[in-house]
Amino acid sequence: MEIEKIKGIIEAILFASGRVVKTNELVSALEINKDDVINILENMRQEFEEKNRGIEIIKVEDGYGMCTKKEYYEYIYPIFDKRSKPNLSNAALETLAIIAYNPKITRAEIEAIRGVNSDATIYKLLEYNLIEDAGKLDAPGRPTTYKTTENFLKMFGYSNLEDLPILPKYKIDENQQIIIDDLVEGNTKKEEIDTKANNLEENQDSHEKDIEIPMSKREE
Repeated sequence: MEIEKIKGIIEAILFASGRVVKTNELVSALEINKDDVINILENMRQEFEEKNRGIEIIKVEDGYGMCTKKEYYEYIYPIFDKRSKPNLSNAALETLAIIAYNPKITRAEIEAIRGVNSDATIYKLLEYNLIEDAGKLDAPGRPTTYKTTENFLKMFGYSNLEDLPILPKYKIDENQQIIIDDLVEGNTKKEEIDTKANNLEENQDSHEKDIEIPMSKREE
């Protein structure tokens, strides 16, 4: 089968499905191997970008979907102003972030992190299809666990959860307050450097020859 025909079939499937189509589904439909399907899809993604098309092909986990480019949202939304639009509060975004970084987390664990009841927020995220039931935890009471959905990845532009920004390291001090390790390490290094600089300054008077400390070293 010619490459251009395969591209046309893939485009038709992604457009008609209106969802993320698994790579294996395309392999089955096209009857070609998975590596070839992925190479063709990546080539199509690049072509769509280079031609400045109004739509784009996005990769979401082990699948691909077709959607409009986010920069054209202001022109598209007025046409579909009757459809429901997710309106995420700060509480919802906070809860969503906790679930994204902690797949298969329980409601009780979410509330322990946030410090407030999260029933309404979780219900709203379920309604918007941004999170879903991830099964029961093997613990007393068998509490439900939650994880993010493909819709979450599509909405925020991630291919998978590994694309999430890396969180800074932290630890809890004696007052149960969060301390960012990166800042702690940075302050420790600065204190060490300042101590070394001070020692050099103290020793300066004891030497017959002046010791000059470059400013770049003092400021490190």
